[in-house]
Amino acid sequence: MSAVKKTALTVLAAALLPALSAAPAAASGSADDPKPPARMSRVGGDALALAGTQVKLGAGAPVLPKDLSGRSWIVADAESGDVLAAHNAHWRLAPASTLKMLFADTVLPKFPKTQTHKVAPSDLAGMGDGSSLVGIKENLTYSVHDLWLGVFLRSGNDAVHVLSAMNGGVAKTVADMQQHADELQALDTRVVSPDGYDAPLQLSSAYDLTLFARNGLQKKDFREYCATADAQYPGVQKKGKKRETFGIQNTNRLLTGANGVTQYPGIAGVKNGNTTHAGATFTGVAERNGRVLLVTVMNPSSSESQAVYKEAARLLDWGFASAGKVTPVGDLVAPKSATTGGATPPATQDGKGKKGPATAAAVAGKEGSSGIGIALAVTGGLLIVLAAGVFLVNRKWPLPELVRRLPRR
Repeated sequence: MSAVKKTALTVLAAALLPALSAAPAAASGSADDPKPPARMSRVGGDALALAGTQVKLGAGAPVLPKDLSGRSWIVADAESGDVLAAHNAHWRLAPASTLKMLFADTVLPKFPKTQTHKVAPSDLAGMGDGSSLVGIKENLTYSVHDLWLGVFLRSGNDAVHVLSAMNGGVAKTVADMQQHADELQALDTRVVSPDGYDAPLQLSSAYDLTLFARNGLQKKDFREYCATADAQYPGVQKKGKKRETFGIQNTNRLLTGANGVTQYPGIAGVKNGNTTHAGATFTGVAERNGRVLLVTVMNPSSSESQAVYKEAARLLDWGFASAGKVTPVGDLVAPKSATTGGATPPATQDGKGKKGPATAAAVAGKEGSSGIGIALAVTGGLLIVLAAGVFLVNRKWPLPELVRRLPRR
């Protein structure tokens, strides 16, 4: 690339990044706080296109927690796809490392966990300054299993870049991720870097991040990795000696109970993130009494310590207490390729009544979506495996056994 082009791109990045990535606000309600668009994407229902909080409380339903400062958040039933409540669900904001959920959902199925890879210096090139790292070293060999532990537990951009190199490079991986996002109808998302590092035009939304989590959690390995609290990681290799290891812990504090955050009963993942421009972001999944909820919180402005986790926990508590007492304000749409093999198509809530997936697809088409089919999809509360024309339908997906041993209440 010529020096002129590099200079032009640098200037463009400097101009666009603050506006598009939305730096954290100093205080909730400040006059300097950016405002969400008055109208946003209609994917998932008309109510989700509106700015502000959307909830329909029924008889006996608890009120929403008052101490919520996230610019955007959503709480949804993981199996039915019902959105129980949302706040600026489609506001396009910088996602930080929660974008790694899309990276994993896209790339994880491509390599068996036993495959090994010797890290070349070029594999680690191009990482942003201050990137989170698991500690991968060039010229050492790692299994795919090791690399995914680095991605999920330590949010390691080094592990992401090595897996991207195995996938044909960063540019190809970004293109694959964008194609997969479009297939999932995650139309708020624009992928620039595979690791979620701040970049101009790299955006997502609480709605899209929840779609990524829901789709990824249908993969057994995804569930196991995001629910792993700690592990031993391969270190240096000294000649004639057994390879050293070192301990790593998951950065999801609702899972580990670290840094003053109480471990959330029933938590099973999935991913947190934090960058200068994104602020704190988090998507979590938890199970209680056979019900599984997903919650996403983006960029809380509260001065409360570890606010993103505490606000997520409050929303989960509210969601579990609201079972059967609220009317959904929308739904998590199925991927564009999802089908039940001839059965009546599952419905999509549009805020006024039920519409089938053809309507959702039409909305996606109007908003410029494109993509290809995926192997696994959630739709209408059913898990549908799409493989060689065979449709295996299961009501629930199992949480990892290690999560079953976590405390409940």
